[in-house]
Order: sequence, then C-alpha cells, then structure tokens
Amino acid sequence: MPIPTPAQRIPHQLAFLIEADKLKSVTRANPLADGSRLENTAEHSWHLCLWALVFEDQSKGANLPRVWQMLLLHDLVEIDAGDHPIHLHRDENAIATAEAAAATRLFNLLPADQAVAYRTLWDEFEDGTSTDAAYARMLDKAAPMFLALSNPAMTPTDRDVLHQIQTTGRFGHLKDDWPEVYALAHDTLNRRQPVVSESLAARMRFVMEADRLKSVLRGTTLCDGSRRENSAEHSWHIMLWAMTLQEHCARPVRIDRVLHMLLLHDLVEIDAGDNPIHGDFDAAAVAAQEQAAADRIFGLLPPAQSAPLRAIWDEFEAAETPDATFAKSLDRAQPLVCNLQTGGGSWRDYDVTRAQIEARVAVKVKRGAPALWDALRPDIDAWFAANT
Repeated sequence: MPIPTPAQRIPHQLAFLIEADKLKSVTRANPLADGSRLENTAEHSWHLCLWALVFEDQSKGANLPRVWQMLLLHDLVEIDAGDHPIHLHRDENAIATAEAAAATRLFNLLPADQAVAYRTLWDEFEDGTSTDAAYARMLDKAAPMFLALSNPAMTPTDRDVLHQIQTTGRFGHLKDDWPEVYALAHDTLNRRQPVVSESLAARMRFVMEADRLKSVLRGTTLCDGSRRENSAEHSWHIMLWAMTLQEHCARPVRIDRVLHMLLLHDLVEIDAGDNPIHGDFDAAAVAAQEQAAADRIFGLLPPAQSAPLRAIWDEFEAAETPDATFAKSLDRAQPLVCNLQTGGGSWRDYDVTRAQIEARVAVKVKRGAPALWDALRPDIDAWFAANT
C-alpha cells in the first residue's frame, strides 16, 4: 500500500486540531485562582503540563514528554461527554461509555497510525497504573484544589465541598502520594499557617502566578468565532499542534523540546500582554517588556529551575534552532486556521492584506513547516481573492 503523502495526511490532522478547538468551550466546576470565572478544560490541560514540568521531582521517574502528551489528550473526550465534577453524583459506567465513544470519534479524525497512538495514550491515562499515568493523574488531583483554595469568593458551601474532597474524595489519596502538598492544602483550607519548604513555596508561587495567563486575551478568536482566545488555551492548542504535526518539520526536531518551548512561550504575556502580529505596536518596546516579564516570572522559581526554563524561552524567542523554528512556524500557522474557520476573523479586524500574510506569517511557517504552508495556502489565497 502506498505511503500517504503530507498532502494526504495534513487535512486529516487539521480536521482533528480544528475539532479539538471545541475543548476551549467546555467549562469545568472549579474557578480560576482569582475567582473571576470558571476554568475551561483546554486551559486546565495546559496548566497541568506546567505543573508536570515544575514538579517533575515528584514523578517517580515518569517520562515527562509522554506525561505532557497524555495531559494534552486526557480531557479531549469532554468535547462530547462533558465535564463531570467529582463532588457530584456520577454514573461511572455511563460516563465511561460516553467517553470511550468520544475517544473513538475524535481520534479517528486522524490518520490511522496517529489514531492508534493517541488512543493508546488516552487509554493508559484512564487506566492510571503506569508510572507516567500515575504522575499525570496525581497532578490532575492537585492543581484544581489549589485554584479552588485561592478563590477569593469562596463560599461556606465551597469550603464544605473542599473538605469533602480532601477527606473522602480523590484528593485524599495525595496524603500518601504527595504528603507535602496534601499538608499545604489541608492547612490552607483550615486556615492554619502552612509549614512548607522554600522550594515548594517558590514553585507553588510560580504555577499559581501562571494561572493569570488564562485571562490574557489574544487577537484571534476561537474557531467558532464565539469569543477571543486566551493565551493559556492557545498554549495548550499549539502544543497539540506540535504533537500532531511534528512529522512535517523542515529539519529534524526533538519534540520534547518543542513542547517545552510552546508550554512556556507566552508566559511573559502575563505582564506584557498579547500584541497581535497585525497590530500597531513598537516591537523594541514590546521586546523589552517581555524580557522584563521573563526576568520576573521565571525568577519566581528556585534558581536550579529558573535558569533552564528561561534558557528555553530565550531559544524560542531567538528562533534559530530547528526546534525553535518549528515551534514558531506553528505559532504563526494556528491563527491562520482560526481565521479561515471564522470567515476572516482578525484579518477583517486589522484590515490585513495578502502581502502582509506573506511577509509576516508565510515566511515563518515555510521556514519551519513548509508542507503545512503548502496545505494552507490554497484556502488563504481563495479567501483573499474573494474578500479583497
């Protein structure tokens, strides 16, 4: 049987990635740390990846890139099956059946080899017994608890629910699996002064500060045009793009490093904000703001972690290595698809010309993923021909 060409595979991969965009509209039960709204499942998945990086010393030898890939995929089934809060009555058999059907539908959008690989990762997470899955599931218990504990609008009912989850719910498992974090959550909920190591305190400050990225709005909308995308859910989506499209890189890349870059690449927007590529801004001033933001945000971590994370962010910004050029190409390509899905999207907002797409976007995409540009170009050309 002939091997499918990139031109044959990319449409299936893009169909999957466009469908995955719907995860950004699935609302969870827990709030953001500032209490401003409920978290969605896409940004939750990104935040778990960040937790996995920061607390890797608790992984018991898990393979971090595989953990990231599990976490990118683990809740995709909620597009069809919805979120089911752990403190409410649940029909576990019905949920399992609905989620398995969702996994079949979603992963079968992909080429057959990827459909099998993604389903295998999802099944492994669901089973929860491997070292990688156990670490991923431990984080999935911990992170929502600390968002809820940080909520300034916590009600007595919310506090009762958290007590229940800590004592008889699944967070209670962390008493043995991650005792220092369990004790921190328990003391915080009971309004006691926690006694924690400086390392844990610094890392917790970092991951909780990162929650603010979920409130940074980008120029691009979701694929359904319902609202503007935020930078945390964008970071989840672009990591999924890298995982799915890695075979189309212009030069060989290490996917673990590409995922690492994309996980961190927009954290500086917590301070510097998003500056749409077609907007009017002072590039030098923005670069200075982002450097200062990187100093502050990565500086929250212990030095042993701060320096390497800052180094990989700097590598992404320089966009000179194969890993960085591929990551940059996807960061430019994803908004193209969002705009095509919404009948022009931010191209209309910023009165973008086809020549500007070529100069500002195509050059970067072709440098890192030329086959992807070849797949997108006909639809881009058609849109501009019809609308200019």
